[in-house]
Amino acid sequence: MAEFKNPGQQGGQDNKSLLVMMLVMVIVFFGLQFYNKKKNPQTQLPSATTQSAPAAAGSTPSPAVAASSVATPGATASAATAAALPVVQGTAEATTVVENELYRIEFTNRGAQVVNWQLKRFKDSDGKPLNLVHTQAAQVVGYPLSLYTYDAALTDSLKKALYVPSASGVLAAPASLTFTYSDGATQVKKTFSFDETYVLKADVQVTRNGAPVRALISWPGGFGDQDNANAYNGAQLDTMREAKVDHIAPKKVAGGDTINGPIDWAGVSDMYFAAIFLPDSPSTATVATLHSQLDVAKTIRNTGIGSGVPSKGAMMVPILGAALGDVSGHTITRIYAGPKAVSVLKAVHAATDGITLEPLLDFGFFGFFGKYLFLSLQFIHAHIAPNWGWSIVILTILINLLILPLRVKTMQSGLKMQRIQPQMDAIKEKYKKFKVTDPKRNEMNAEIVQLQKDNGVNMFGGCIPTLIQLPLLFAFFGMLPKVVELRQAHWFWLPDLTAADPYHILPIVMVISQFLVQFYTPSPGVDPQQQKMMAFMMPAFSGYMTWNYASGLALYWSVGNLIGIIQQAVMNRTSLGREMREIAAKRARRKAGSPPTLQGRR
Repeated sequence: MAEFKNPGQQGGQDNKSLLVMMLVMVIVFFGLQFYNKKKNPQTQLPSATTQSAPAAAGSTPSPAVAASSVATPGATASAATAAALPVVQGTAEATTVVENELYRIEFTNRGAQVVNWQLKRFKDSDGKPLNLVHTQAAQVVGYPLSLYTYDAALTDSLKKALYVPSASGVLAAPASLTFTYSDGATQVKKTFSFDETYVLKADVQVTRNGAPVRALISWPGGFGDQDNANAYNGAQLDTMREAKVDHIAPKKVAGGDTINGPIDWAGVSDMYFAAIFLPDSPSTATVATLHSQLDVAKTIRNTGIGSGVPSKGAMMVPILGAALGDVSGHTITRIYAGPKAVSVLKAVHAATDGITLEPLLDFGFFGFFGKYLFLSLQFIHAHIAPNWGWSIVILTILINLLILPLRVKTMQSGLKMQRIQPQMDAIKEKYKKFKVTDPKRNEMNAEIVQLQKDNGVNMFGGCIPTLIQLPLLFAFFGMLPKVVELRQAHWFWLPDLTAADPYHILPIVMVISQFLVQFYTPSPGVDPQQQKMMAFMMPAFSGYMTWNYASGLALYWSVGNLIGIIQQAVMNRTSLGREMREIAAKRARRKAGSPPTLQGRR
């Protein structure tokens, strides 16, 4: 993004404006860093309730599962006195697969839970279909669609139990799959219904000795795309309660806590994917928050495991989960498990009228601008350029064309400021003998303001293009790393526009172009030391922001700088630009008493 200063602001006023713009950029940048840290910190986790690991599911389907009629030896005394319930248990572990065009879900009858949830339209880092199940975490905290109760022993036994499925083999959606289990005292029925979308429906009932048990259906262990540090940093608990959305950072999530209804929807997500429960009865729904920590030192990609070199020491990351149930003990809910894509989320409606999953996508502090920037980017990608990199380039060009009239106005305002500069200098000279704290100084300021007003000069006119572009820049800063559509989107040497440039080519181009922006933009009257500081500080600041950040941001900023250089070079050749340089040269000669060095270059 090209930086254009007001060339007409002279002396102290110009220095103040430059310092204000620089200060605003620094404050906003580090403010966003602080904001993101609060939302997604990399801190150690608070102690949490960790669930026992279920037995691993077999990868090879076994023969058809039969119901057993043998009584369970561990039946309780109370169960013996209660009305006898038939024992329904599987005799061997088996798998059932449900699939449609979007996913392939593999259930195991051990725990009636999911061991593999492939999203067919998304790839992992190795180019294989993405498994939404975080296998390493699941072995510790449990698998998706397992049951969570407030009795740790019961939770563990329900995860290990062998259920009887209503079908085995491969089912094509739309389909329905039911798992049943009974040990004579505890009875469980879990029914899942599937259609052609990312949404499935769950109906869960658990009773013990005929009384309902608060059993919640859970997604306990994060997501399978969390194979690098950034993905863990993006983990959060998401809730929509009474039409108010809340994105809760890991450090604020305590394991085992309960959020009571009304709940429109709730669940967990990372940067790109989410598992969200949408209860049929929001008013009686409850959510249990699950929070564990996992040592990924030997599995995370940016620790060197890809080259066979493990990380030194432990690397603890947050593993967030959620479980939803109903106070009645009978839970009926829909479950969304898929990408955080705007078009998909808008189509998923909660039981409460007018509420969708769209607010799940959080673009940060400048989210309002980020949302419409992405929608514009999406429109360009759909109708003009099918490549996301070229879409960013085209959007950058359009933004700079829209701002061009403001750049011209800025130069015109700067020229007016230069024309009255001798009169402003005379006013300052008249009051030079008074101290800064002298009330007479207020009269000086009043005279300067009146002079500017009489000549149609806006002292802050030169800041307008920058003030307009700053929100856009930081909106890109918050939006680009969170857009699943740009995940693994390539552009020339860039394999992923949401990840850093692997060769740091764009950040280097951006630093050089930022320096050229400072070089080509006329800055008459600016203190030489101030000008030199800005010429090196701005490029350094820009390089720092983009060196290890989403390459899409560096692409946007670099293209904006290159456009700005071209625009300024053309404007310097106009009559307006020539007059500005002539006035600047005259002032320089009066001040230095020597041939001037022009600050604006053709």
